[in-house]
Amino acid sequence: MSKSLIQRRLDPLGAGSDLHERALFARILASRGVRSCDELDLGFGGLLPPSGLLGAREAAALLASAMSRNQRILVVGDFDADGATSVTLFVSCMGAFGYDVQYLVPNRFDYGYGLTPEIVEVATQYGPDLIVTVDNGIASHAGIDLAKAKGWQVLVTDHHLPAETLPNADVIVNPNQPDCAFQSKALAGVGVIFYVLLALRAFLRDQAWFEAKGIAEPNLAEFLDLVALGSVADVVPLDRNNRILVEQGLRRMRSGIMRPGIQALLEVANKSWRTLVAQDLGFAVGPRINAAGRLDDISVGIRCLLSRDVFEARELANRLDEFNRERRLIEHTMKADAQVLLAQLPAFESGKLPAAITLYDASWHQGVVGILASRIKEQYHRPVIVFANDGEKALKGSARSIEGVHIRDVLDSIATMNPGLISKFGGHSMAAGLTIPASALEAFGQALDNFLEENTPPELFHPVKLSDGALSESDFSLSVAQELRLLQPWGQQFPEPLFDNEFRIVELRILSGQHAKMRLELASSNATLDAIAFNVDVDFYQAKLGQTLRFLYRLDVNEFRGLESLQMIIEYAERPLEHSL
Repeated sequence: MSKSLIQRRLDPLGAGSDLHERALFARILASRGVRSCDELDLGFGGLLPPSGLLGAREAAALLASAMSRNQRILVVGDFDADGATSVTLFVSCMGAFGYDVQYLVPNRFDYGYGLTPEIVEVATQYGPDLIVTVDNGIASHAGIDLAKAKGWQVLVTDHHLPAETLPNADVIVNPNQPDCAFQSKALAGVGVIFYVLLALRAFLRDQAWFEAKGIAEPNLAEFLDLVALGSVADVVPLDRNNRILVEQGLRRMRSGIMRPGIQALLEVANKSWRTLVAQDLGFAVGPRINAAGRLDDISVGIRCLLSRDVFEARELANRLDEFNRERRLIEHTMKADAQVLLAQLPAFESGKLPAAITLYDASWHQGVVGILASRIKEQYHRPVIVFANDGEKALKGSARSIEGVHIRDVLDSIATMNPGLISKFGGHSMAAGLTIPASALEAFGQALDNFLEENTPPELFHPVKLSDGALSESDFSLSVAQELRLLQPWGQQFPEPLFDNEFRIVELRILSGQHAKMRLELASSNATLDAIAFNVDVDFYQAKLGQTLRFLYRLDVNEFRGLESLQMIIEYAERPLEHSL
C-alpha cells in the first residue's frame, strides 16, 4: 500500500471555536497560529510602531540632517520587485516630503547584487553626499568601505540576514540585525524603508519641516500599494504585521486607489482591481516587474511604478509584459535542458536522489536560474542550486530550499569548512545567491551534498501536501468560498486553505491541451461539482475518467459575464489509499 502525500494540518487550539462562528473557519485560523479574534483585526491600529525598529530613529535623523543641508541623496536598490517598489517608495515619498532624490539600481549582469565597489564607482557621477540602500546593503562591506573613503555617508535599509560582522555604515536598519527587538522579523525590503519613512515623517513633523515648506503632511497610507506589492512579490512570511500592510494596500487598490503603473500592470495581466487578491500581485504583477531585472534593466519597472501618466505607464507595462513572455520562453528551454542533465546524473540513474541538486549549463541565462531552481525544487523536494556563467572564471548561482533546510546557513557552514570554495553569498532561509570559482563546481556540489547528508533528517526530503481536512457536502457552496476571501490575505506561512475529499471524475474536457476541466461527484454523496486543474498531465486525467481519486483542492469563486459560481481548483490528485496497489 502506497503512502499518501496528503496530510492534515494540526489544530493547536483544538476546535479553535472562539475564533469564528463557523467551525470550519475557526479550524483554518487556529492551524495558522491565530490565537485570538483580535489578531483578525487588520486595521492600522494593530501595526507595530517604528519606535521598536532598531536604527529607525537614527535613520530619520540622518535623512533629516541631509535634507536640512540640501545634500544630494542617492538611493541604491535591488533588481527585483521588492527592490523596485522600495526605490519607488523612497523616491515618491521623499518627493511628497518636498525633497528630490536620485536613484541607481545595479544591472545584475554588469555589477552584481548590492552596493558593490563597482556600483559605488558608478555612483560617483551622481556626486552623492548620502547613499541610502534599500533591500540590500547588509552584506556590502567592501562597497560601503569605499563609499566612506569617498567621504559619503551611508544608510543601510535591508531585511536579509547579516553575517557575523556588520558593514561600516553610519546607520543600519534591519529587523534581523543583532539586538533589534522588532517583533516582525519578516518585513520585506519595502516594509523596512516604509518604517524608516514613517519615522522620518514624525521627525520632520517635530522640526516643523512641513510648515516651513508650506506643504501638507503626507498620508503614508497613499504608498501602501507599493508596500503590498513588494511584500507579496518577495514572498515574505505573512505574520500579522505584514498581513496588515498587505491588506491595507489591497483595500486601497480594490477601491481604485493605486498608482497608474500598478493599474497598467493589472490590465496587461487581465486582472481586475475590483476583485484583487494577494495572489494576483504575486503571480501576475510581481513577475512582470521581476522580468525586467532578470532580462534587461529593472529601471524599466521602476519607471513604470513612478509614472504619473496613464499612457506612459501602459506603454511601460506592455514592455514589462514582453519581457515576461521572453522570460517564459527562456525558462521553458532551460527546463528542458535541465531534465536532460538530471537524467544523466549517476544518482538519478541509480534511483537514489542526492540530498541536493546542483546544475550548470554554459548557455543558461543568469537572470532565470532562480526560477529554474524553484521549478526543480518543487519537482524533487530538495535544495537546488542552479548556476550560470558570471564572466570567464566565475559561476553565479541561485539557491532554493525546502522547509527545515536553512540554505543561507548551509552556505555559511560550507564556506567556513571549505575556504575559497564560495567567493560570496547571501540570502534567507529559503532562497540565497552565491558566486563560486568556475573550477569549483564539482567540489561545491559534493560539499553541499555531503553536508546535507550528514546534517539533515531524511524525512525532510519526503514531500508532504498539507490539507485543512475534508469538507462536508454543505460546505461546497458559493457563500463559503466568498467568506473564505474575507480571511485573506493568504501567502507565505499563512497559506490559502486546501481541502481533500474523494471524488469520481464523471465528465472531462481538455482545455488548451494542458488544463483539465471536470465535473466531479463527491464520493460520500451524489453531489456534483465543477473543477479545473491547470497545467497538468492531461493523459493522467484522461486515463482516470470514471475513477475515484483523492483530490487536494481549494474553493474558488469563478466569475463569468458578471455571474459568480463555485469552482474547485485542483492542486493535487492521488488514488485513495484503500484503492492503492
